[in-house]
Amino acid sequence: MSSYFSDLAQQYIDGEWRPGSGSWDVIDFNPYDDEKLASITVATVDEVDQAYQAAARAQKTWGETSPYVRRAVFERVLRLLEDREQEISDLIVAELGGTRVKAGFELHLAKEFLREAVHLALAPEGRILPSPGEGKENRVYRVPVGVVGVISPFNFPFLLSLKSVAPALALGNGVVLKPHQNTPIAGGTLIAKLFEDAGLPGGLLNVVVTDIAEIGDAFIEHPIPKVISFTGSDQVGRHVATVCAANFKRSVLELGGNSALVVLDDADLDYAVDAAVFSRFVHQGQVCMAANRVLVDRSIADEFTEKFVAKVRTLKVGDPRDPETVIGPVINSAQANALSGVVEQALAEGATALVHGTTTNNLVEPSVLTGVPADSSLLQQEVFGPVVFLVPFDGEEEAVRIVNDTPYGLSGAVHTGNIERGVAFAKRIDSGMFHVNDGTVHDEPIVPFGGEKNSGVGRLNGETTLEAFTSVKWISVQHGRSGFPF
Repeated sequence: MSSYFSDLAQQYIDGEWRPGSGSWDVIDFNPYDDEKLASITVATVDEVDQAYQAAARAQKTWGETSPYVRRAVFERVLRLLEDREQEISDLIVAELGGTRVKAGFELHLAKEFLREAVHLALAPEGRILPSPGEGKENRVYRVPVGVVGVISPFNFPFLLSLKSVAPALALGNGVVLKPHQNTPIAGGTLIAKLFEDAGLPGGLLNVVVTDIAEIGDAFIEHPIPKVISFTGSDQVGRHVATVCAANFKRSVLELGGNSALVVLDDADLDYAVDAAVFSRFVHQGQVCMAANRVLVDRSIADEFTEKFVAKVRTLKVGDPRDPETVIGPVINSAQANALSGVVEQALAEGATALVHGTTTNNLVEPSVLTGVPADSSLLQQEVFGPVVFLVPFDGEEEAVRIVNDTPYGLSGAVHTGNIERGVAFAKRIDSGMFHVNDGTVHDEPIVPFGGEKNSGVGRLNGETTLEAFTSVKWISVQHGRSGFPF
């Protein structure tokens, strides 16, 4: 694993590994023990331009290559990932502070998305449409957009980079990837290495490790990319969308969430507790779909709360390398401090801490809070860590109102003994995804993934990926002579 951090601590531009030419370095730290993993000199605006130029050159040939040839690359990447899975798992644990369970979850999904990319290469279809004109034939082709810029986050960097990079390439595009500076290897150069070793032609996939402090908006303003796929916070996503719109680019935005897991009065309580604990505390709660809020019908609230708190107290916090650890470190000290501030604000507003975790360096123990005032800003925002709010409600109507009372609309779940009651409830929630009798954290390769309101614009996965990374082109053919009015 250590060789990954030494060998891949570079820029990958036009098929070449090389250092950046910026005046400062991104330092890659292990968030658990603060070990320095790698140092990468940042890419400059000029190098971002070189990456986009390389992608545009290489895409011309790649876009005309048989999709059967293209898909073979993804088959090889999948085999390489399977061969190197243990090393990559170790890397995820070290660079993200992810637990063994989290690393396994991320890599399992990554393999599923690669399998889908194999099929996606053959998915674009053309159509012939009728015309009112005599002898006219309308052909509609689905074509690559050209070059896609991808900006990925730190929480599931390998998966969330791959789920844009792989389909964009499979559909005939070139790609420039900018990973989060906290995860430049797992979210960036590791992916470039796998595709390079799988025989992807040089220049098609480029990785630039840099930051807005160095390049400003150059990555999204550049004239070459026609689509920017961004995963991250809604604040940054709003800026990305604004810049894209000003430059007539398409943006695909997978943003934050404030999901709720709802427990109705006929739910299986033990099962609902298990789902709620997983939905809040998987990967330390650093998941956009995580259940920030757990809503429980007041008639069962006491029993549920007792079981929920008891289970939370069993979660082991510590070294993510330990297979017994459930909660490892959050990504950095800023996140840890922000989470401490959330708990302090809730208590100052009158909430009660049923579990009051402490913070040691980047290790944030779980906190379970109840009695947060209904008008508190905390119930409106995304909390990216192991802090959960228990909220009682009186009947379904109130539950629907509380769930929807947030600027976000990404995911959620409802637990009930009546499946159709759950489906009817789910239909009333303003979100892109909702789950009946399950957790809030799900992603599958062929179902539309995305949110409403501040949780994003557009969808990824399956058929919706075609809409994201291809365009349609109308070509008409006139058989015989057309008549003109002059």
